[in-house]
Amino acid sequence: MAKRSKTAQEAFEIAQPEAAKMGFDLVDAEYKKEGQGMFLRLFIDRKGGISIDDCEAFSKVIDPILDEKLKCDADFFEVSSPGLTRPLDDISDYVRYEGEKIDVKLFAADETGSKSFTGKILSAADGKVVFEREDGNTTELALTDISKAVRHIDF
Repeated sequence: MAKRSKTAQEAFEIAQPEAAKMGFDLVDAEYKKEGQGMFLRLFIDRKGGISIDDCEAFSKVIDPILDEKLKCDADFFEVSSPGLTRPLDDISDYVRYEGEKIDVKLFAADETGSKSFTGKILSAADGKVVFEREDGNTTELALTDISKAVRHIDF
């Protein structure tokens, strides 16, 4: 889980069940000062990605709930996609992107002597991820072995 302020964590806990009802994964929340105002942002995702319409629909549902239950007064409220290059943090991120290519960096070199590779996620469960590397070999890694993983973007 990402480190969040107390207010962001409270918003996350309030919004998570509503996101699930709508078929979204609530992946993060932030509450921070930008310029003269305080911003509350919720980040949603799902397999296949998020559209502006998805963000708008979730915003319309969650805004009145947060107004009623959240003990803060944000100047601005936004719902957003986490973005294509957001690092994968927990096992649910890897599950969401099963079948997709990921750029992986490791804390220590693996059996091939490499500390990084690109591979497709074959499966993710119980704190472990199985990748098919670009060379066709399969690698299973514990999440604790991965220093950073982001979706691979082909242009």
